[in-house]
Amino acid sequence: MAATLTDDEVGKTVVDAEQKELGIVAKVEDGRAYVDPNPSVAEHVMAAVGWEGEDEEDYLVTEDMIASVGDEIVLQGDL
Repeated sequence: MAATLTDDEVGKTVVDAEQKELGIVAKVEDGRAYVDPNPSVAEHVMAAVGWEGEDEEDYLVTEDMIASVGDEIVLQGDL
């Protein structure tokens, strides 16, 4: 199931199918989430207030990689 990603996902935790935390969504653009694997306290606060940002360590998650979107984003187990 492909989920639709919006700016509302900024700041959400991303986990794998086994619930291991992978990072937080730093930015959403064109149906892709940029996930920060090592967010600082400042980056958590910026995401919480809706300020988007990305840097060179972020990795890309596309909608077809997602199992579900709720309070957190869960990736599919077969990636």
